[in-house]
Amino acid sequence: MARPGKTAAIDYTTTHDLTHGLLERASCPPEKQFVLLKDADKKGLRLRVTKAGGKHWQFETRLKRQLITRALGEWPAVSIAEAKAEAHRLRGLTETGTDPREIERQQQAEREAAKAAAAAAKAQAEREAVAQALTTGEAWAAYVAERKPYWGALHIKDHERLARAGGEVAKRGTRGRGVTIAGPLHPLLGLALRDLTPPVIEAWAVREAQTRPTAARLAWRLLKAFLGWCAEQPEYAPVMSGTNPAKTKKAREALGKAKAKDDSLLKEQLPAWFAAVRNIGNQTVAAYLQTLLLTGARPGEVLAMRWEDLNIQWRGLTIRDKVEGERVIPLTAYVHHLLAALPRRNEFVFASNRKENQPLTEPNHAHDKACQVARIGYLTLHGLRRSFGTLSEWLDVPAGVVAQIQGHKPSATAEKHYRVRPPDLLRIHHEKIEAWVLEQAGVTFDRKTEPGKLVLAKVA
Repeated sequence: MARPGKTAAIDYTTTHDLTHGLLERASCPPEKQFVLLKDADKKGLRLRVTKAGGKHWQFETRLKRQLITRALGEWPAVSIAEAKAEAHRLRGLTETGTDPREIERQQQAEREAAKAAAAAAKAQAEREAVAQALTTGEAWAAYVAERKPYWGALHIKDHERLARAGGEVAKRGTRGRGVTIAGPLHPLLGLALRDLTPPVIEAWAVREAQTRPTAARLAWRLLKAFLGWCAEQPEYAPVMSGTNPAKTKKAREALGKAKAKDDSLLKEQLPAWFAAVRNIGNQTVAAYLQTLLLTGARPGEVLAMRWEDLNIQWRGLTIRDKVEGERVIPLTAYVHHLLAALPRRNEFVFASNRKENQPLTEPNHAHDKACQVARIGYLTLHGLRRSFGTLSEWLDVPAGVVAQIQGHKPSATAEKHYRVRPPDLLRIHHEKIEAWVLEQAGVTFDRKTEPGKLVLAKVA
């Protein structure tokens, strides 16, 4: 049979020996969208010629009765030889029952996995570089910012106080230096986070324990929590060791154990203590110290009291505590007398006369001086809380009542689930305690000047 001429029309219904000239002459008739120029040599290989003039290689075959079409690229970018070689490969796969699409998906997945692994390695390297240069102070700031919403006001204050830089001019609390000193944690904040190794922390513990062991123990506990948090953060973990560097036996032994405090007022010391405290020149401080003793509340709880917490009608006092959030105790007669006489400088009952809209600063110095005047040994503000519970033992008052007034968590099943004491029931016992304490102290309180108050006879 004679070979068709170079200008003869192409029959697209049959196969052809594909040549460069033939592919150049191939065109799509106007009445069709595309035509397929089939290769006689490689079964399934064809050139798809579109009405717009595009010429693209494709391979078609059937696998498990399903038509498979794969694009092989555009001609002439992909030559006839290259197209035939790829068609030969695909034909070999399909004849063995392998779906080339599945292979391509696997290859694509491998490429994406490799790309993701490379990106992860790059990100990890960047994190490690950042972590290597990170200071402890920067990580500490991020830690406090993230955890702050979950902390109480006192816990936040501890983190700020123990990490402060110091050097601020102050008239009080500096022991004559005139400026505040840095908190125990501050020397560590300037170090690189990677340098917080067990030996460094152990040396810090030894140094801090020599001058302020109590504050150092608290700082150490905060440091352990902070480093535990760092180990869980992807950006900080690269420079953290497998174990918490603050959790070492040497650091614990260097800081020692806190000794149980037992400072408390004796019954015989009440007259001298009340006399010294009532003679303090600052009326607010004097009222604060007496309220602390007669309510058994925590020092910070009393300082946080606001005028809105006083319920004059029902003689109740709302205390914001760290156990239940808040508790209501009786507003006893003498305490009401003390609070009613205080000036209303701001929303706080025990308001500062130096700082606007702030409560009184804990008057440790004023109380220490009063104890010296009364010739009473070491007695902390928390010791006044302890005194309330201790002095109550002189009276026939249920232990659960005292615990509820003071805000202690119930320790027995009966107290947790079978004792519900309303403020009126607490008031019976609380006023009894207050009356007895004032009687022992020799404090006269006349109910005629304050309706509804107790009458206490002055002890000779």
